[in-house]
Amino acid sequence: MGIRIVARIRPQQKSELDKDVIVNADRSGDGSLIKIPNPKNQSETFSFQFSGVYDNNATQQDLFDHEISPTIKHLFQGLDVTIFAYGSTGTGKTHTMRGGKNLADRGVIPRLLSGVYRRSRKIIKDSEGASNVEILLSYYEIYNDKVYDLFEAPEKRSMAGLSLRDNGKKTVVVGLTERPCENLKEFEKLYDEANINRSTSSTKLNATSSRSHAILRLKLSVTTGDQVRISTASAIDLAGSEDNRRTENGKERMIESASINKSLFTLAKCVEAIGRGDDRIPYRESKMTRILSLGQNNGVTIMILNLAPIRSYHLDTLSSLNFANRTKKVETREIENEPVFKGCTRAVPSFTESTVQRQPLRPLASTVHNASIHAANTIAARPDKQSKAFSVYSDKARSSAAAARHSQSTVTKLSSPVKRASETVPFAAWRPAKRPMHVKEFQPVMSKQAIEDMIDRKVSDMLAAKALDQPSIAPQPEISEEVQRRLDVLEKKIEGKEDGREQGLAYLLMAKQHAVRGEDLSALRMYTLAKDFFPENQKLDAKIEKLREKIEQRKRETERRKCSTPAFPVSNRRLQHDGDDDYESAPSDSYNSESNVNTSSKGKSKRRNPLLVAESFGERTPRTLQLLDIVNTRDITQIRMLKGVGPKKAAAIVEALIARDCEGESQIRNVASLRELSTLRGVGSKTVESMRAGFY
Repeated sequence: MGIRIVARIRPQQKSELDKDVIVNADRSGDGSLIKIPNPKNQSETFSFQFSGVYDNNATQQDLFDHEISPTIKHLFQGLDVTIFAYGSTGTGKTHTMRGGKNLADRGVIPRLLSGVYRRSRKIIKDSEGASNVEILLSYYEIYNDKVYDLFEAPEKRSMAGLSLRDNGKKTVVVGLTERPCENLKEFEKLYDEANINRSTSSTKLNATSSRSHAILRLKLSVTTGDQVRISTASAIDLAGSEDNRRTENGKERMIESASINKSLFTLAKCVEAIGRGDDRIPYRESKMTRILSLGQNNGVTIMILNLAPIRSYHLDTLSSLNFANRTKKVETREIENEPVFKGCTRAVPSFTESTVQRQPLRPLASTVHNASIHAANTIAARPDKQSKAFSVYSDKARSSAAAARHSQSTVTKLSSPVKRASETVPFAAWRPAKRPMHVKEFQPVMSKQAIEDMIDRKVSDMLAAKALDQPSIAPQPEISEEVQRRLDVLEKKIEGKEDGREQGLAYLLMAKQHAVRGEDLSALRMYTLAKDFFPENQKLDAKIEKLREKIEQRKRETERRKCSTPAFPVSNRRLQHDGDDDYESAPSDSYNSESNVNTSSKGKSKRRNPLLVAESFGERTPRTLQLLDIVNTRDITQIRMLKGVGPKKAAAIVEALIARDCEGESQIRNVASLRELSTLRGVGSKTVESMRAGFY
């Protein structure tokens, strides 16, 4: 039989509107359905069928009369009963299980105990005192995955909580208090005191939210004569799953929420594993699932599914309905607990010496251990020498005297305080000695020379057979001298070693790389160097001529631009004195009138570069001469030591100087002035000023 699922929709609260109601109960016809719209498509409706469905108008009495009251009869028949409430936070689980103080608001647990007491009084009355009913109560909670006894005050609890043990197929809480309860009034007193010790707190969704799973366990013992029938009823109020984004929990509440959600997630994993038919069910991953043990307990199990009707709980409600739909497929076995008979003790027979008759010992087999026989023979032969407890065999043949002595002697009986004496065993049954093995010395049959001759003969035969199988190969024609010469030329071209052409190919490769980067002067120089290795290559001559025309055209455009631009470049820096003692600067009046003219309406003045202005009057300082000498050396190591010049800029300066040498008629063209230095590729007036400032 499967778990009975009962769905209950809680009433609306004062702050909730009728237009937000999305969960409806349908009890028309034979089925009991819960209908809820699809959150992704409002026009689609999901329907879930359960054993019982109760809308928001159902009372506590209606739920108890139709679902819980029939289980009381099963409880007295010896069946275990488990009732637990499931749902998200704020759906009315605690109200369903515990209820209120009013008679109409009492929950499942008080009404269950009231029905048990009424039926107990009826049984005692009908049996005229022959039957007796005893009720023991235990009440505990699982808070942060730790078990605490609610009948004990919180200050008396241990931090580790109570431990769990397995008793057969049931889980037992070690050290749990069991209180006898005679009537309903005594129960209500104990129950109210224990609920004060339960962990509750306020959240945004529920003012009195349960922060733990509470389990009330009722142990019922019905004694009739010498027969005792014991059954248990467990009423479990599970804490609801929480979304911390909606509850706005603090640090402590979030720890509690994590523990609650973990245990409920483990419960869902157990239900899914049972539905799949897995061999291993993860009950032990949480103490709540270990105690509940769905599918393992024998008896009646009822799940009360609490639902909130409004839209804000839409996803939580749908999740609870899916879980309940899987849970109803879990099968349980309704097996009554076997009664226990008391007062009937087993008769234990008393044994005395006069009545006990021992069974005679069986004789041993007619075989005996070699060690015992050999020890006996040794004692008989040489009594003056201590005998060995074991026998050693060797490859040497026994002497004739020893063989005769063994054949004539008999085995005497041995007296041992532990073992019974064995019968006499003749020497024929004794293990014979091992015969010595004679190993013949290996002598080679064939000599080394004979083996080598045989191998040569086999190889010759195989080659001859292979030659006979293959078709005859026509002789190859001789290669003419012209063809051989062409083959040699091709080989030299492939190897790249013909008359040093490898170096020429390297120059061509570097020329192409310079041409791709736009460095026409360097490309022209590389092509010129490669021409020595390819003197009759017309394509190479055309490339060189084309590059020269391109460079000349660029040079003419540069000269045309120079004629159209002012004679002196403009600089944003103000005039600064070098501070050389042996250098007299030009009179400031000669150019200050020009440099101090405002060129914009904002008051910012642009001044000419003082170094180039000084050179325009033909004045060259010692620092300028030293800078030009270093640049004209074309040594990258010396140039890169100048201020503001790195390895790349030094290489660019040397490359520009080499390009100047290729353009001019003479082989070497030195830089004669700072102005000329500033016109080189990659060098400007600021770089020249920085280079010159590095000298002291």
